[in-house]
Amino acid sequence: MGLEIERKFLVSKLPENLEQYPVRIIEQAYLNFTPAVRIRHDQSKDLEKYELTYKGKGLLSHTEYNMPLDSSSYLHLLEKHDGLIIRKKRYMIPVGNYTAELDLFEGDLDGIVLAEVEFPNVQEANSFIPPSWFAKDVTESGQYSNARMARGLLPAD
Repeated sequence: MGLEIERKFLVSKLPENLEQYPVRIIEQAYLNFTPAVRIRHDQSKDLEKYELTYKGKGLLSHTEYNMPLDSSSYLHLLEKHDGLIIRKKRYMIPVGNYTAELDLFEGDLDGIVLAEVEFPNVQEANSFIPPSWFAKDVTESGQYSNARMARGLLPAD
């Protein structure tokens, strides 16, 4: 992948008819926090994949490299995780020319609801006008990064 550019928002209300959108079940855990190295199991009715991901520093934009794993490698590495295991349902919702990834966290992070939108460049990210169901932009706060929450540092907002 290389460079990831995304904005992250709290959600004021869930979109209606959420069940009409594609959903993925995600489980991820961190092997290291600085730099962020995580493993992820991502599944939907059409997909099942395992990945090892390296994320560089940065909030709006950062380097990100995803490498495939098989299930046995994922399970082996899962035994070595630090912090909380993150579990969430991710709904893929069209928003104009983009896709909002609506995350409904479960387990230890139950009740946290975030929407992320990825962009091809910083200019588009900065000019994005969020839909009405988005609330506060928390991209630059860093409080809602998955790595931070996996360390048990829950948002103060």
